[in-house]
Amino acid sequence: MPPPTPEQIAALEKAARQAARHSYSPYSGFAVGAALLEAGGAISAGCNVENASYGLTLCAERAALCQAVARGHRRFTALLLYTPTATPTIPCGACRQALLEFVPDLTVIAVCDGPERWIANLAALLPQAFALTKPGETPHA
Repeated sequence: MPPPTPEQIAALEKAARQAARHSYSPYSGFAVGAALLEAGGAISAGCNVENASYGLTLCAERAALCQAVARGHRRFTALLLYTPTATPTIPCGACRQALLEFVPDLTVIAVCDGPERWIANLAALLPQAFALTKPGETPHA
């Protein structure tokens, strides 16, 4: 898949920043927003939703992924993650694994309130990932 255009990145960032404003993060105080670009150009956004039982907390990346899947989407080109920090924060291992289920070559972009931006390929972030399918293949495509 081609990398996202500057216009798509701007739209992803706007959606992720807006989603972060809806974060439910009373325990960490760390609001996170994510926006996932679907192959057809639509954007699904999500925010982190914390829980007193910390293991039940849902990261913004997986919230965006769940929204997209619930809307019937299975092919994605980019994920933009926003954190209100001085430097970008990259997705956790659980989110990397969840995203890899659908698109190993996903472009991952991390932005923050500072000027720094971080861009990588998901496969590089999760080398030798656990998978039951061949690279690039999804079981429910």
